[in-house]
Amino acid sequence: MMKSFRTPLWPDYHTVWRWHFFAGLFCLPFIILLCLTGSIYLFKPQIDHWIDWRYDHLARGATQSTPTQEVRAALSAVPDSHFLAYELPETRSSAVRVIVDHQDTAIRVFVNPTSCRVLKQVPEEERFERIIFKLHGQLLLGNTGSIIMEMVASWTIVLIATGLYLWWPRRAQSLGGVFYPRITRKGRLRWRDLHAVTGIWISLFLLLFLVSGLPWSFVWGHALSRVETQISRMTTIPDWEIGAVSARNLLAGRQLSPQKADIMPGMDMGSMTMSGHPLPDGLNRVVMIASQLDFPAPVLITPPEPNETAWHIRSDTQNRPERVSALVEASGTVRSVQRFEEKALIDRIIGYGVAAHEGQLFGRTNQLLNFLVASGLLTMSTAAIVLWLRRRPPGQLGAPPALSDKQIGVSMWAVLIILGLLLPELGASLLLLGIATMLSRRFHRAS
Repeated sequence: MMKSFRTPLWPDYHTVWRWHFFAGLFCLPFIILLCLTGSIYLFKPQIDHWIDWRYDHLARGATQSTPTQEVRAALSAVPDSHFLAYELPETRSSAVRVIVDHQDTAIRVFVNPTSCRVLKQVPEEERFERIIFKLHGQLLLGNTGSIIMEMVASWTIVLIATGLYLWWPRRAQSLGGVFYPRITRKGRLRWRDLHAVTGIWISLFLLLFLVSGLPWSFVWGHALSRVETQISRMTTIPDWEIGAVSARNLLAGRQLSPQKADIMPGMDMGSMTMSGHPLPDGLNRVVMIASQLDFPAPVLITPPEPNETAWHIRSDTQNRPERVSALVEASGTVRSVQRFEEKALIDRIIGYGVAAHEGQLFGRTNQLLNFLVASGLLTMSTAAIVLWLRRRPPGQLGAPPALSDKQIGVSMWAVLIILGLLLPELGASLLLLGIATMLSRRFHRAS
């Protein structure tokens, strides 16, 4: 008599545990790194102010140099350089920041506005917050690191989904171990609660972190930018950093669009800024207008594009919804002003997500909330490692064994297919895993 097979709706607990184990084994080292670097980057404004404190508390002199004089002093301090951007001083006691382009490298030059003396110069890519940013999102490996971190983010979403399934109370007698950890217990139970219960409370925030970080990634970010271009029927330059973009291009406001990156892989738009040209007219008047516009700091002033006459003034504040930019003629006439609420819907959604991700959307409370989530994630990850080290046999991986009679379930198949379509790298890795599993089974049958 023929045996009938019926695929269950829900996956077997043991199967989900196995998926959760391997996803965690891959993701946890990167998650710990993300917690540490993300916690540091959360306080970027405070750290930047602490590092540059001495340059923001200068003695105010009786005379004041002009922006043109300050730019020329910066250019003289860095021979064979070209003017890239002028950062408006935040206070009357702050040094002027002039960014120059020297051999395809952006260098920040601090100039005393009273004496026009150069106080400090540092390459943008070597600034502390820039190193932490690239370590957090790219592992200091450029686009290769961005792809790796995108893969980690994709599998962390699988980790969250399987973790929620494993946590779901089936025979709970109390709220202990479900909604609060039983920290008075000893041994494995306490570590299990620290892992599972902490994970429940931060899972939603972690999911929002992952989703809001995807637009920065190389594959997903470029795909999103292409979709936006198709919808708007316009070639737009994203207002967020996609993959590895040089600080020079970011400061110049010329991040390459995906289409240009494909057809001109060796070309860097920042090299067009002031290369072989004298300082354009109107800087003094444009700086005066920028001071009157009162945009949120930091405010960057960049020279006209080739074949253009208007200077660019823009707020580069981390709180994206407060960003505003303007085009100003050399005569001082404001040609146009663009505010955040005038941007496309997708840009506004991403702007809110990025600001919340960086802890800047609603001030110190946002920073504190993000820090608590990062701390909880670090606690959960540490507990997971302790649980694994305690239960695994010496010299073995300790993975839950694969059981041939256990099925994955229709619901889990549906979730994996949907996630695979939404997250290209996850879909590709699931496909490769499926092929490897089929080949492995055929090999065992043949042997």
